[in-house]
Amino acid sequence: MMTIYNVYAICGFAAIGGGLFGFDISSMSGVLGTEAYLGYFGHPSGYRQGGITASMPAGSLVGALASSFIADRLSRRTAIQVAAVVWIIGSIFMTASNGVALLCIGRVVCGLSVGIASSIVPVYQAEIAPKEIRGRVVSLQQWAITWGILIQYFIQYGASFVDGGPKHKGQGTAAFRIPWGVQMVPAFILLVGMFFFPRSPRWLASKDRWEEAIQVLARLHGRGDVNHPKVLAEYHEIEEALRFEREQAATSYKALTEPRILKRVILGMSIQMWSQLCGMNIMMYYIVYIMKGAGIGNELLTASIQYIINVAMTLPAILWLDRTGRRPALLLGSFGMMTWLFISGAIQGAFGQPLTNDLDITWEIKDHKKASQAVVACSYLFVATFATTWGPTSWTYPSEIFPVKVRAKAVSLATASNWTWNLALAFGVPPLLKSINWKMYMIFGAFNGAALIHMFLTAPETKGKTLEEMDEVFDSGTPAWKTNTRGSRLDRLQHDIEKGELKVTTATHKDHTVAHTTEV
Repeated sequence: MMTIYNVYAICGFAAIGGGLFGFDISSMSGVLGTEAYLGYFGHPSGYRQGGITASMPAGSLVGALASSFIADRLSRRTAIQVAAVVWIIGSIFMTASNGVALLCIGRVVCGLSVGIASSIVPVYQAEIAPKEIRGRVVSLQQWAITWGILIQYFIQYGASFVDGGPKHKGQGTAAFRIPWGVQMVPAFILLVGMFFFPRSPRWLASKDRWEEAIQVLARLHGRGDVNHPKVLAEYHEIEEALRFEREQAATSYKALTEPRILKRVILGMSIQMWSQLCGMNIMMYYIVYIMKGAGIGNELLTASIQYIINVAMTLPAILWLDRTGRRPALLLGSFGMMTWLFISGAIQGAFGQPLTNDLDITWEIKDHKKASQAVVACSYLFVATFATTWGPTSWTYPSEIFPVKVRAKAVSLATASNWTWNLALAFGVPPLLKSINWKMYMIFGAFNGAALIHMFLTAPETKGKTLEEMDEVFDSGTPAWKTNTRGSRLDRLQHDIEKGELKVTTATHKDHTVAHTTEV
């Protein structure tokens, strides 16, 4: 079977798994305002609607926790394919749903898929990519998420006009069955297409399949030449890292509790937590309610602009992340999102008024056009800030900071943190919109302020370092705000090999191939 070894093609295609996450995020937003959905499912609101929305992140939490078992045992590539199959099954349940119960079952099953994919796709991308473009290609996961959100939303927006339009009392169920059925297509493409891409060389090495590992490395980074200095240097780095981990003689679960690893686990889980508590997914899940509260007449169309901004503004982050680094993105992003939320909340508090006759919101800006426009502008600026900073970085950073022996398990815990808070917010925000209205913006603004302080103190810069160099980054004792990215051990190894000062050879043993290093 033909195998494709172009790094951009591999990581870009695998990012379709992130697209499923995007389909998940907007799988409700485009149908919430249609009579088809409201009438068929009994006008759900408050905790009932929160429960329907939260059923998918509940499944994703379980999927994220289970992902490492699949990825470590069967490979990263196979785990992504398993996620695709599970997504198709869940979508069938959603499309065929005859009530809230089956809809929730379908969303839980789809959530299992998204939990697996959102954990393993960044790991696969990080283990495939060279250090120089790792941030860029792992960011493709976030870009695919934004495309999934946008595509699903517009499919839903188009389907909302069937049978008389979204406000027609007799609108048929095709308005929500069409978009939920169409979302099976990208999963099928992902399932079939992944057969044409290689397994992770680091996963192969961890299974002592060294001959396959060096062949994949050679095709990825050395144009097929196993003696290419860069290939030999990376091979040597992987071999040394694995040897060190095996000498520790700790199981991967026990290793997660070791102080040097535990602090990274906590950091990875915290980054995913803050990516939820920043308020972005509220803007995605419940944007229709937010626009309604701002006094916008056509909330479905106005909300669609936000999804376009999300896609467009993620692209600069993909191009810049490996140049500007991870820390600036985290710090500036938190400050910017905090600012827009505080401004938006202040405007709503000053110009809004209570509502008593709406099932979804209890606060609305009326007869203040400029104030409404300002709230919408702040929403757009908030999304643009997230898309250029925390969006791609929150997936890139956790995928690159762990040793290979615990990487899948540690990233699954980080992603499980994402889904835990996603679940809480999906379930809890509708009541928040009804009970504390504009003050909700102040709460999430404060969360961004806390994230800013936390990241400044604990998140060192990782750009330009190989996955095997992360131990040096985190174990050196250098405060996070003093870390720099000058030089890489891999570059020095490659330079020494090219000059003939270091010789790396591979030798085939009974069960595997290992690297031997000789100083000349």
